[in-house]
Amino acid sequence: MNARTLMLIGLSLVLGLGAAFLANNWLSARLNASPDDNLKNVVVATLEIPFGQMVEAQHVTLVRMPKDTVPDDAFDATEKVTGKIATFAMLRGDIVRGARLAEHLGGSTLASLIEKDKRAISVRVDDVVGVGGFLLPGNRVDVLATKKVGNGNSDARSETILEDLRVLAVDQTASTDKTQPVVVRAVTLEMTSEEAEILVKAQTEGNLQLALRNPLDNQKKPMPPVEEAVAMVEAPAPKPAPKPVVRRSGGGGGGITIIRGIDVQSTKAQL
Repeated sequence: MNARTLMLIGLSLVLGLGAAFLANNWLSARLNASPDDNLKNVVVATLEIPFGQMVEAQHVTLVRMPKDTVPDDAFDATEKVTGKIATFAMLRGDIVRGARLAEHLGGSTLASLIEKDKRAISVRVDDVVGVGGFLLPGNRVDVLATKKVGNGNSDARSETILEDLRVLAVDQTASTDKTQPVVVRAVTLEMTSEEAEILVKAQTEGNLQLALRNPLDNQKKPMPPVEEAVAMVEAPAPKPAPKPVVRRSGGGGGGITIIRGIDVQSTKAQL
């Protein structure tokens, strides 16, 4: 072989090795780098997390998911969700979202479930007031107030004083894992400060009854002002009409005087 042939063979080897190196790098970039660029860490539930439960480390794990399938309020680290309170029940495999969690700032977990502008009020109930034990956390109810308005036992009136209130807890549990009716002694409701004033006033003036609402029924009439609602609850009983007082006039005229309150009427008696 002459020098020219050897030079061509060497050049071919260099070009072949260079092409193989570039092809290997291109395949590695396509097989490894590109898929990772389209994936994102997402926190999902490994166990069922009931309503009102504090999220612990064993309840969640990290998985890789395509970026375009991840909700905007999802979490990318388990440390960001541990210690928070579940405001909705989550099943195994569900993506843990910020809209389903609340911060636990101390005290009972129930306090973290209350919206910022609302309050929790407990109502003493029995098997009748508590809708036969079918009330569960998460249900919506109306509150009816009954008060006697007359001297007789049958004289009473009922008014729906509050509508569409959320049940936070029954007795001392905020869990929704039960479906069978359970007779409880107290129900905790979520409401505004104005609604709480109306409810407390109604408790002292008469009897309360809870009415269970359909979950899809979120329509309610506008709530009257606090003064008007309280006046409705504590409306005084009507005063009975004064009995007429009959007086006979002296003398031979046979006159009769009838007095009704401040009205005075005189008539002549027919003999």
